[in-house]
Amino acid sequence: MAAGRGEKVRVRRCRAMVMEPSEVSSLDVGDLLAGGDGLRTRVEIRVWAAHLDEHRLVSPEQARWLLQCSAQRWQTLPEDPDSQALVLSLLELELLVAEETSPITPENGPAHQAGPSDGHWWPLAAIHHRHSRWQGVDSVTDMERNQLVTAQDLRRQLGSPPPAVVDHPPAAGQVDLPDVPASALESLGRMRVTCRNFDSGRALSLGQLSAVLQQTFRAHAQLEPAPGLVFLKKNVPSAGGLHPLEACLLVQRVEGVAPGLYRYHPLRHALTPVVPEQEFDAEMAGRFLAGQHWFADAAVLAILVCRFERSLWKYRNHRKVYRAMMLDAGHMSQALYMAATECGLGAFVTSAINEIDIEKVLALDPLKEGPLAICGMGWRAQERTTAELDPLESVWRAPAGT
Repeated sequence: MAAGRGEKVRVRRCRAMVMEPSEVSSLDVGDLLAGGDGLRTRVEIRVWAAHLDEHRLVSPEQARWLLQCSAQRWQTLPEDPDSQALVLSLLELELLVAEETSPITPENGPAHQAGPSDGHWWPLAAIHHRHSRWQGVDSVTDMERNQLVTAQDLRRQLGSPPPAVVDHPPAAGQVDLPDVPASALESLGRMRVTCRNFDSGRALSLGQLSAVLQQTFRAHAQLEPAPGLVFLKKNVPSAGGLHPLEACLLVQRVEGVAPGLYRYHPLRHALTPVVPEQEFDAEMAGRFLAGQHWFADAAVLAILVCRFERSLWKYRNHRKVYRAMMLDAGHMSQALYMAATECGLGAFVTSAINEIDIEKVLALDPLKEGPLAICGMGWRAQERTTAELDPLESVWRAPAGT
């Protein structure tokens, strides 16, 4: 944006914004040779905003201007050249939004002048969501580099963790509960073991895929108590009965289904190709899973995509809504675990995913909808090459005599 074009310009700051004073250390060789400790620190002022993928560095003068600028009320561009230059620099950093009397188009102004939409997010949740997303991360390589792969590595590098159970001493009035026979549901739950060893050569049947999706993501009924207000009945709970989560399936090996990306329709119980002309990319699973190769061989990956706008419609600027959407992902993943286990399959869930890479493939706006986790399922391999947590030996029984 250039000054002096004759338009009357008003500005406001973006609503979801946080300033962080961050100390940055550097080595001063001269001070070290002179007998000092050689350490120099400077303070950077970082501004995190929900509509930006990276923080912005600002000067103290820019920070002061932002702090006194309203996020709700438009204010006119200052008249004096120095203040005007300061405001224009914040516009270039995309920390201010401009409003002009003439329509803003790509030909007469920067695209960011149209202004970011917060979509009824609580600002701190919006910033956390935006800036906790990954792109191009290989988490396995990072673990290997930091020597945090095995249980022994974790203990050596991090020390002892907090206890698995806080052992409060027995007190008067303690009630010892009786053991009861395990129900079919409990027995199924005991067989639920996260699978890290999938058979890369064996496909699921269409019936197995259908059964898992029916138990997990399908809407078995709907209710419309007011025009346009529809609630779905699924086998899992959801905050406000809104069910904002959808399943995007990366199908790798299912009989009768071509490999590719599909959206699952919970009412029609059907799969629709996301990008019909897109050729299947055999490396896509590894990229989405941030390098977790022990999951990448699953026959089907279910990307849990949250339509944030669905929940934010009711819970506007609510401090708990992001937590509630995460809980929905937990409900969905456990339902998929149980359904897959009942079908004799292995399953997993992980939140260590490259959200930005997924968003680009699915063409998602990260403040409107985005992936929260990936679940997967498939046939287990005959041999265990990657460790799994199976202390009950529900899956991997110890050889006789051991």
